[in-house]
Amino acid sequence: MKVEKFDAIVVGAGMSGNAAAYAMAIRGLNVLQLERGEYPGSKNVQGAILYTDALEKIIPHFRSDAPLERHLVEQRFWIMDSTSHTGIHYRSDDFNVRRPNRYTIIRAQFDRWFSNKVREAGCTVLCETTATRLIQDSNGNVKGVYTDRANESIFADIVVLAEGVNGFLGTRGHLRNGPKPENVALAVKEMHFLPEDLIAERFGLTADEGCVIEAGGTISRGIPGLGFLYTNKESISVGIGCLVSGLAATMEKPYDILDTFKHHPSIRPLIAGSEVREYAAHLIPEGGFKAIPQLFGNGWVVVGDAAQLNNTAHREGSNLAMTSGYLAGKTIADVKDRGGLMVKSNLAAYKSMLDESFVIKDLMKHKDMPRFLHGNSKGLFVTYPKLISQAAQSFVSVDGASKLDKAKATSSAFLEARSCWGLISDAVRLARAWR
Repeated sequence: MKVEKFDAIVVGAGMSGNAAAYAMAIRGLNVLQLERGEYPGSKNVQGAILYTDALEKIIPHFRSDAPLERHLVEQRFWIMDSTSHTGIHYRSDDFNVRRPNRYTIIRAQFDRWFSNKVREAGCTVLCETTATRLIQDSNGNVKGVYTDRANESIFADIVVLAEGVNGFLGTRGHLRNGPKPENVALAVKEMHFLPEDLIAERFGLTADEGCVIEAGGTISRGIPGLGFLYTNKESISVGIGCLVSGLAATMEKPYDILDTFKHHPSIRPLIAGSEVREYAAHLIPEGGFKAIPQLFGNGWVVVGDAAQLNNTAHREGSNLAMTSGYLAGKTIADVKDRGGLMVKSNLAAYKSMLDESFVIKDLMKHKDMPRFLHGNSKGLFVTYPKLISQAAQSFVSVDGASKLDKAKATSSAFLEARSCWGLISDAVRLARAWR
């Protein structure tokens, strides 16, 4: 390395790290970005959803060359038991007329594209390099990082921690505690490859239209979790995420849960005949607003998943990551322009801007949702899905029983399973968590 000190070091080249590095590089800062993978995105083989609003604020014309798979025109929400699903769909042709709001992407391709934009902006990107620990003075102030390259020391005015949910640097540096099992989900995904026209036929799509299915219920075996399918051009991302504390308590194996999900009667026809070429697992922050750690300090800021910024209620993560990274980068560039030091008092502007953005406002709105989901897992992920399936089957079946008798039987089933007070309590707690 010819340069021994940088204006900023960004640890990680995911959504938040790339956004932070880009925001600083385009303002003329001398930025070094470290990525432990062979290239940015090399460890992200899975498909994902991109929310365009956040990226458009950073790179307005990204649609001209970004590796986008399908733009989403349909969303399906399913509640599943072992043999059925009950769901709602939303589909609109407006998404074909207006600029699409969401796309499916392949992270390995997209992260590499985003990293190229970061390089073009003037950032130095160093791959296959792991930041092993922070360089800190006697007061704990961050001065740079040590790497696995012969314990190399690299100094900077500030370090941006975009290292993912585990946040090893931050925890080793005593900047925050590690994530608790009840605040983290383990997601396992497979990429099922099929011809492009066959995917379109099975999901009722044309051209580059896409569809997303999100499913909850008995498929997660009583553990708070969610299954999902994302349509890409020539593949379908199939996965399920479950709370780590639930997996530990039940000793369920994530891949077994995914295998059951894939073979569900409602899922199996959609991926029949596909070739599985990729498998991945990764952690997702699920603690919400109450799990957010300290976000800044002398010589450091934390962004994205490392900051526990994920909206469980709406299954949003990439937009929160990019927004937090961009705001952190903007704050740092502003401080640099003023000739200020990267101290806590100056970096507080990052938290102020984040508080004013949708990121913290949305997480605050749903601050009680994780506790609601995690505290009533059997009811939400076993009892209610079975009751809803029974009610739907009774409603559509014509078998000689009167509609009045069927309605009474359905009501009795809900009351027997949850009681009148239990049903009221669940409804009130849901309303409070969602408000």
